[in-house]
Amino acid sequence: MAQVLEFKLPDLGEGLTEAEIVRWLVQVGDVVAVDQPVVEVETAKAMVEVPCPYGGVVTARFGEEGTELPVGAPLLTVAVGEPAAEPEGSGNVLVGYGTSEAPARRRRVRAVAAANGQAKPAPAASARVPVAPAPVVPAPGPPRPEGPVPVISPLVRKLAREGGVDLRQLAGSGPHGLILRADVEDVLRANAAPRGRTAEAPGAAAHAVQAPPAPATSATRATGIRVPLRGVRGAVADKLSRSRREIPDATCWVDADATELMRARAAMNASGGPKISLLALLARVCTAALARFPELNSFVDTEAREVVQLDHVHLGFAAQTERGLVVPVVRDAHARDAESLTAEFARLTESARTGTLTPGELTGGTFTLNNYGVFGVDGSTPIINHPEAAMLGVGRIIPKPWVYEGELAVRQVVQLSLTFDHRVCDGGTAGGFLRYVADCVEQPAVLLRTL
Repeated sequence: MAQVLEFKLPDLGEGLTEAEIVRWLVQVGDVVAVDQPVVEVETAKAMVEVPCPYGGVVTARFGEEGTELPVGAPLLTVAVGEPAAEPEGSGNVLVGYGTSEAPARRRRVRAVAAANGQAKPAPAASARVPVAPAPVVPAPGPPRPEGPVPVISPLVRKLAREGGVDLRQLAGSGPHGLILRADVEDVLRANAAPRGRTAEAPGAAAHAVQAPPAPATSATRATGIRVPLRGVRGAVADKLSRSRREIPDATCWVDADATELMRARAAMNASGGPKISLLALLARVCTAALARFPELNSFVDTEAREVVQLDHVHLGFAAQTERGLVVPVVRDAHARDAESLTAEFARLTESARTGTLTPGELTGGTFTLNNYGVFGVDGSTPIINHPEAAMLGVGRIIPKPWVYEGELAVRQVVQLSLTFDHRVCDGGTAGGFLRYVADCVEQPAVLLRTL
């Protein structure tokens, strides 16, 4: 007899609670091996191929491509050849992104499904006999006055508890009747609607009053295209909103003559060996400036009411991709030379374009370098990448009239801007940092004196 095992979306780490199915790598009836990738998902941080810990025949898939599933929701079921007291598998699920739940937990979840009348039959199957396809997403069941409640996310339970929603009376719209956040929010919106009656005046009979129609809002009037804020776009929106709420930022800027920096780079690249990128030279300038002004390589611990200065520089850099804005992180940028920085920038940029950055390559930054000059603009006031304390912005480098050695000349000019958290330092420190960066750009020999 075959045993049907259910594989759920694993914990992908970094606080991620859901993922979107981008591409199925297997079909119903396919034979899969242990740890074979079965689906490609997109989280708020990266694209990830998820391996299945079981080997056997795929009997069902749950969710079409483009569907967003919470962690713990069923992904697929696999019919294995022999039943076992404990389901066997690699236990890896997704190396580096958390592991599957313990077998006892899996049995308890299946018991929940059985109590709700949703237990799956265990059809006989082998690697040579295709199994009849099961529905992609089963229809949600009716409300459950008794028995276990199919809720996975603690956020959903908290939302229901705070809003006074009885989950036992709620029919979930997720796979196997799973109650999702949207289901609870729908009930909360319905409960908040006008009741259609006015309160009784003391000593007087109550009179039924028809509530006036709610005024049209922008949401009800809008007829344009709606783009869901999820995946990378949703993560960026959440992070930028939090930065604006929590960080009292300020910006200072200065124009600098980058002619000598451009000549130095040209001379380095003409001497042979790997080419050095401009971004790498600017990164070297940043790390040298942070060594002189460590207040800007820090973050604010709001609970302890402390500014934490860091002894390492993990340098983030803004990269625009088809999936949206991402900020890959160069680890230990302070310990790298220009050649190493160039290679790492190139590697991370390519991974960003192909959507293969790992969560570890997108987190842990301590300072961000933002080269928005590639968009053909001179200046900007960027939003700080929370919880960092500062971001250096670099505009385009273009020929401009400039007074050089007492005479008017055409020089390569760039605008530099520093947006900083005013809690970690005052304007004098921020100005000193930016002035040092500008001096290194104008006279690269200044940087050599600090090495």
